Amino acid sequence: MSLDGKNVLVLTTNYGTEQDELMKPAAALRDAGARVTIAAQKDEAVQTLVSDRKPGALVPQDTTLAKATADEFAAVIVPGGTVNADRLRTDADARRLLAAFAEAGKPIAAICHGPWILVESGLTGDRELTSYPSLRSDLENAGATWLDREVVVDTSGRHPLITSRRPGDLDAFASAIVDVLETGGDRG
Repeated sequence: MSLDGKNVLVLTTNYGTEQDELMKPAAALRDAGARVTIAAQKDEAVQTLVSDRKPGALVPQDTTLAKATADEFAAVIVPGGTVNADRLRTDADARRLLAAFAEAGKPIAAICHGPWILVESGLTGDRELTSYPSLRSDLENAGATWLDREVVVDTSGRHPLITSRRPGDLDAFASAIVDVLETGGDRG
């Protein structure tokens, strides 16, 4: 398999993550041979939501944000879900992890409302990306060039940045993450 030996970290809160934005990229990466680790704020399962309203699957977490380090992973994914993204962007451990991935030159992927944490982490300046349309002004005000595309892969900075707009873009998002990892996007 193409990603054998690659470990990928997913950052999430314990409540409010959009179910498919957590589960579909994780499944695609596992299908490609990667190991996926889910890091949540607390040492308890993640209650996902469907369309920010209906309860979704309960997903076990593997570690906590406080315990996780970037050293053992090839890339990091930030799923959306409005509640998840809003809480995650104010989490010091989540921001610490993103800074470590960026510093190491490792790919960072975020979908839907997930790019909010990129703003809080100072990772949007002079980068092209996309997000759920309601984040456009936030991202542009933080120095990003916002594009209305299903997936944007920006390799112009120190680390690859992969972003998508919404759950309907998940196939392109997951494929882009796999492609970046296969082609050496892991610079760390």
